[in-house]
Order: sequence, then structure tokens, then C-alpha cells
Amino acid sequence: MLFTTTFLSALVAVGGALAQTTPPGFIPAVNKTLDVYYGTQYITPGLMVKKSSVSKQPTIGVTGQTLTGKYLLAMIDIDAPGTPRGTVLHALLQDWTPSGQTQNGSSILATKATGPASYFGPAPPAETPKHPHNYIFLLHAQPDNFAVPAAHKSAVQQRLGINWPKFITDAGLSSPIAANYLQVQSGDNTKIFVS
Repeated sequence: MLFTTTFLSALVAVGGALAQTTPPGFIPAVNKTLDVYYGTQYITPGLMVKKSSVSKQPTIGVTGQTLTGKYLLAMIDIDAPGTPRGTVLHALLQDWTPSGQTQNGSSILATKATGPASYFGPAPPAETPKHPHNYIFLLHAQPDNFAVPAAHKSAVQQRLGINWPKFITDAGLSSPIAANYLQVQSGDNTKIFVS
């Protein structure tokens, strides 16, 4: 009995350590969490949030990793309406570097770049039945002289139909070093009113 309890405890611990930080079935699967903050709200992988709370570009960082150099951040909605569901590129921002600042133990990254595709917040259209959209954040080491591959320029400019595994290959990116995702319910038209 003690062996079984110990074995099960070990499996739970290993499972937690290997918890996927991208939605089930998404490729590439990533097991290291990208710390994503909207203001003080920390995004745990898969957290359902209101559209109004994610309208501005988040703060990102990592915990337990020492990063040097430049990084590329992609944010992709993998649940755009259609049959089959498609993708919408919500951000592709380059030149993220360690800022030297921390937030709740996260080593924060910063960029002044607004491209190749600037951030725009989640706004899934109303659907019946409602369908939560998964918005995935992927952080990659940025190669020297990074440029959007010619075969992907249209998808990046139009923001529709990005094939991220193919983009990784064509741009010469290594596997993501960290990832995270959040969910926003379709048709969530919650707004913040400032008086």
C-alpha cells in the first residue's frame, strides 16, 4: 500500500512538472510556462478571461530560466470560425530582451518593436453555441537577421491562416522556449467604461 501511494504521488509530481502550457493537440507542444501578465492578473495556462481584461499588450517573462539575447513572441488564436477552424495572428513581435525587472518572481522581457504584426486583443465573434477561443503565446529565440519568410508575408500581413509549425521551419526558429494560453468566450463583448 505504501509503495502504491508513493508511486502515485511520484506520478502526480512528474505529471505536474510536465504539464503542457499549450492546448491539447497543439503543435508544437511546450512544457515550460511563459509568464503572462495583464496588469496584475497572472495568466495560468488555459485561464478563461474577459475580452476587456486582455485588450492591451501583456507583460511577459520567465521564471527559473536565464535568458540572454533577443526573442520573438507570437500570439495566435487557433479557433477562428470556419470548417475546420482556422488561425488569426494576434501578435508577432520581435526584439524582446531581458529588462532587468521582475514581477512576482518573473524575469520580465521588454520590446519597443511593434511588428512584424502589432498586438491586438482577443475579440471572438458571437457563435451559437458559444465557443471559447484559445489564444496561444509562443516565445522563441530570435535568430540573427530575423525576417518573416516570403511564403508567410501574406499570412502575417492579413493575420489569417498562419501555419505556425511551417513558419518555425521556414524562419529557422528553434522550438519555443516557453508558451502559455488563455481562453476568451465567443461573443464576449464586455467593455471597460472609464468615467
